[in-house]
Amino acid sequence: MHVAIIGPRLAFGLSLIAACPAVAQQQAPAAPPPAAAAPASPAGPITPTQLAAARALVIASGMSRSFTVIIPQFVNQIGSSLTETRPELTEDLKAVFAALAPEFDKQADEMTDIAAQIFAKHMSEADLKAAVAFFNSPSGKQYVAAQPPILTDIVTAMQGWQGKVSTNMMARVREEMKKKGHDI
Repeated sequence: MHVAIIGPRLAFGLSLIAACPAVAQQQAPAAPPPAAAAPASPAGPITPTQLAAARALVIASGMSRSFTVIIPQFVNQIGSSLTETRPELTEDLKAVFAALAPEFDKQADEMTDIAAQIFAKHMSEADLKAAVAFFNSPSGKQYVAAQPPILTDIVTAMQGWQGKVSTNMMARVREEMKKKGHDI
């Protein structure tokens, strides 16, 4: 099973989780953080250097590749749906897709910019640069390179886990309801 097969939304969501493990593990604090703790969000407006660092993070973390793989998937979907009933359009569609490729690629780049804005909104320039430094390190590059097969394995494991949890939960609910005199 390849990541592209699992669907662009799930692949994107999992790539976000893999690219940002701290976000995936973060839970809402029970009490507000102490006043002495520095906020994760930068104070004030986003600076151009902060935005540049955020964009570098989106690219270095491998997140931007999640946006770029969506474009060919859409092209394939459109091509398949149009040529399914009109196969004579195949050659002209190939030419149109080739001519429109730069325009479509800009749309993926637009999402990279949107993600950079979001990162810059939530992280200081120093933290962004530190994250970029990690992803540009040998360990960070290995982490990014390992993401696709890891995500594929996680999705496969999640599917089995989901079925197991669902079955176990229903069995436990039935068991407890039976104790209360209800057969469900």
